[in-house]
Amino acid sequence: MENHSLNTDILILEGLKVSPEFSVPAFVLLLLIYIFIMVSNVGLVVLITMDRSLHQPMYLLFCNMSVNDAFGATTVIPRLLSNVFTPITERYIHYIDCVAQAFCVHFNMGASHTVLMIMAFDRYVAICSPLRYAAIMTSRTVVKLSAAAWTVALLMVAILVGLSIRLSRCRSVVSNPFCDNASLFNLSCESVLINHIYGLGYTVVLLGFSLGSVTLTYLKIAVVCLSSRNKSLNGKALQTCATHLAAYVFMQVAGFIIVTLHRFPQLADHRKVASVLGHVVLPVLNAVIYGLQIKEVRQRIMALFRHNKVALMHV
Repeated sequence: MENHSLNTDILILEGLKVSPEFSVPAFVLLLLIYIFIMVSNVGLVVLITMDRSLHQPMYLLFCNMSVNDAFGATTVIPRLLSNVFTPITERYIHYIDCVAQAFCVHFNMGASHTVLMIMAFDRYVAICSPLRYAAIMTSRTVVKLSAAAWTVALLMVAILVGLSIRLSRCRSVVSNPFCDNASLFNLSCESVLINHIYGLGYTVVLLGFSLGSVTLTYLKIAVVCLSSRNKSLNGKALQTCATHLAAYVFMQVAGFIIVTLHRFPQLADHRKVASVLGHVVLPVLNAVIYGLQIKEVRQRIMALFRHNKVALMHV
């Protein structure tokens, strides 16, 4: 029994199935995407931190998303890169590393929802109660909202993963591109009914609050915009809300596709690709949407490039 338990401490992580002729292109593409995600998201956080004119609640809350996107990409992509040139039968991972990755993957996904919820609240106050915005969205409030978003995701995911690591293990193959909660409890031969019940409750609560809060927020914003004759206000509201809503819709569509593909075992390879794309494409889209579509951020980026160009010309 001891030897059996010891053997299952080393798992085989199936990862992505990449044919040898596509290994190099896949590696280069993933590496370039990862570099872009890290440079763009970390760069946006640094820009917002250093530029005092961007020290506004909306941009400070956006830093949470950039940090979460960089964190999520780092959780998944480096191991995918290391496994591209490794045969599937030799893609080993320690059980504790698999647990850590599963926790980080779900923490990233949970925080994506909670962060977008507090960003929706910020837009609601800014558009529906503009005269009270400064009084409500103080620095203290921004810190509290940010802490609440991370803490709620942390606690919910800790319970989710905790229920899986309590189980004994009788299998050693993870048939996913990366470790997640389902990968952990599927290693066990025990009953996982409690895991399914909590997992369903976790999903319903997270998605319910997320969809409910965002839907109500934008319905109220739409009512305010329709009843207002201020074209400038409506234009700005449309610009800032469209970027936030686009990021939210992309995330929901990606999640829906992955959940749907789980229902069709014959489409397992498609599900693996979709789950990887969810952790690769969404951070890229968020960086592009917020970095290039928000006028103030775009202006600061362009000013920074112009400054560097002038400095190079005088060298």
